[in-house]
Amino acid sequence: MTPADFRRIGAAVSNWGRWGADDERGTTNLITPQHIVEAARLVRKGAVFELGVPLDGDGPPAFPGRIAPLHLMTETGAGQEYPGGARWSDDYVVMPLQAGTQWDAFAHVWYDGMLYNGFAEDTIGPHGARRCSIDALAGGVTGRGVLLDVARHSGVDWLEGGHVIGPETLDAVAERQGTEIRPGDILLVRTGWWGKFAAERDGAGWISTEPGLGLACVRWIRDHDLAALAMDNWGIEVAPGEDLAATNPVHCVLLRDVGIPLGEIFDLEALADDCADDGRYEFLFTAPPLKVAGAVGSPISPLALK
Repeated sequence: MTPADFRRIGAAVSNWGRWGADDERGTTNLITPQHIVEAARLVRKGAVFELGVPLDGDGPPAFPGRIAPLHLMTETGAGQEYPGGARWSDDYVVMPLQAGTQWDAFAHVWYDGMLYNGFAEDTIGPHGARRCSIDALAGGVTGRGVLLDVARHSGVDWLEGGHVIGPETLDAVAERQGTEIRPGDILLVRTGWWGKFAAERDGAGWISTEPGLGLACVRWIRDHDLAALAMDNWGIEVAPGEDLAATNPVHCVLLRDVGIPLGEIFDLEALADDCADDGRYEFLFTAPPLKVAGAVGSPISPLALK
């Protein structure tokens, strides 16, 4: 692959203008009210799976330029004297908006001076992104979730760092699971990478590499008309990349050209075990971002309900 290759692929899979010249919601437009009604019918046993990782100092290692979430108490109740004996506590968190389980906004990664749908890169400034910010997706990431458990399909707890997942693997996993991928689905892909961190707590090793999607997967994603994509690794695409002459080409094409939200650092372990037990790899999924005006990402606490 050469750096020019992802540009050719991006042009071929582009969704620019598909939902109008002013669209900033991208593929979440594929989630219609009927999609949500049908997804709600997938809740049969009342099981709820939390897919977010803890926001604490023992969580995933910070990506370069980011810090771990910092939790501070401003009131603990100590020294308070109120009529009737009531006391109260209060706190706040200082953190990068992409320090844990999170969505990437379309303004997070781009190339050649243009964001998704042709908006100019100078719409991003010190006060935030005036176009393609995360709040454009608020309320729009709820629907039928589907899990493809690549690690289980491969017979391992987790794939090795640098393992490239291709579209043929995604097809093979779906076929083996008996899982139908439909337009408007929210796809979760398990590599086992979060499970590796949870087991070993080797932050430096975990973030130095990862299994992930190869560039060939972007056509597969576009052809299936997915509404959103999330994984249990830290950066969706394989690292080191397939060609070191191109930085984050999968991000470039999926965020800028396809316009699909990318979710990272999901905990899919318990959900995957349950899906393997009952043979159902579909569920109601919901993960609205925080409505942080102008932000290019957002922490989330996603849920899968079965």
